[in-house]
Amino acid sequence: MPDLSAIVKAYDIRGVVGDQLDESTARALGAATAQLVAGDRPAPAAVVVGRDMRDSSPALAAAFADGVTRQGLDVVDIGLASTDMLYFAAGSLNLPGAMFTASHNPARYNGIKLCRAGAVPIGQDTGLTTIRDEAGRFLDEGVPVTGPAGSVRTEDMLEGYARYLRGLVDLSSLDAGPELTVVVDAGNGMGGHTVPTVFDGLNVRVVPLYFELDGDFPNHEANPLDPANLVDLQKAVVAEGADLGLAFDGDADRCFAVDERGEAVSPSAITGLVAARELNRAATDGERDVAVIHNLITSRAVPELVAEHGGRPVRTRVGHSFIKQMMAETGAVFGGEHSAHYYFRDFWKADSGMLAALHLLAALGEHRAAAAASGQEALLSGLMSGYDRYAASGEINSTVADQAAKVAEIESVYGPRDGVELDRLDGLTVSLPDGSWFNLRASNTEPLLRLNVEAGDDAAVRSLVDEVLAVVRA
Repeated sequence: MPDLSAIVKAYDIRGVVGDQLDESTARALGAATAQLVAGDRPAPAAVVVGRDMRDSSPALAAAFADGVTRQGLDVVDIGLASTDMLYFAAGSLNLPGAMFTASHNPARYNGIKLCRAGAVPIGQDTGLTTIRDEAGRFLDEGVPVTGPAGSVRTEDMLEGYARYLRGLVDLSSLDAGPELTVVVDAGNGMGGHTVPTVFDGLNVRVVPLYFELDGDFPNHEANPLDPANLVDLQKAVVAEGADLGLAFDGDADRCFAVDERGEAVSPSAITGLVAARELNRAATDGERDVAVIHNLITSRAVPELVAEHGGRPVRTRVGHSFIKQMMAETGAVFGGEHSAHYYFRDFWKADSGMLAALHLLAALGEHRAAAAASGQEALLSGLMSGYDRYAASGEINSTVADQAAKVAEIESVYGPRDGVELDRLDGLTVSLPDGSWFNLRASNTEPLLRLNVEAGDDAAVRSLVDEVLAVVRA
């Protein structure tokens, strides 16, 4: 019998198909989810279920739906979907939802991302532990049938999702000049399903890479956070003379970008850009001192940019549950993470890489129009230079047997130094007198310490990385 404690994570459910996650487990999880959301007020009449392109997703989603209908709730089956499309369905229909995906994990994995009505996340502290325990009981005793069984109906949400996203961004600048050429690497994931519809009708020429839906990921892992998986996109952008490139992960809820040179654009820079745009729009609507959420690993340029555009930066821990909770508490208009998750108040406080991509296209269109008026060249690299102020290491992982002991050792090394500030919001953040800083966090699932460093230039970053790793890896 699968060990549910091994697959129910802090934010979602994820495991190896067959060994850790099978149809019986999915059925039990569906029943447990239905019982949890049935206690919400108002009680939902149905649960929305979507799935990615993995070979195992149809059977697992069908079993989950069976568990739900045995509890008397209906199921709205939206079929193939990106995770943010599932959030759109849960928000627009005001129903709880379940998305079958393992995001960027290899083909042998699958999982479930759950939310309540209105795309409110279900995490470890907000119902996922209860679902785990009830599903475990159902695996032991059998999935119960509660009253008359619910029904399953199908609904196509793709067109509505595309229209809604396009309605949130002023894309008129794209029509003011020649069409943009955009290379999009879908990584054989769900971006290949959603991009053609979302971009339809825009003054954009899309050069598709790996749009064929294939859960075996035959070209490269659908994880753009790993630079190795951006190589094909970078080459194609240069070869096509494209204006920019976009890369989506497997369930297409994260979006990464490269500029016209094929150089990766920092997610922190995109966070700063979109934050400025959303704050400007809020100001036009008469809102002042609006909050923008950023996790503690984003560049310090982000809070600087937020303040410069009249917003209020709010720093939080890493993880979508913390971002979404803080957005709800502060009424934040936007939130961004270093991992290329972007959250929007107007998208039910949920994350959408596609919406961030539309903002990037619109901003480049506006930049191009302004440059044309003054006879200057308009390139993405030039646009983003104002949002990318510091050098960064990216995330560096080290295998460590005793994570807490190593973090304590780092604290003992840096803590006594003059002018050093220590912060323990999430792991240990060390701020140095020269303005550089680093964060050292323990992985929740692996014996790893994750290091992120930022400084004034690349040489300073390399020096600080070497210094910290000499302790961590000793």
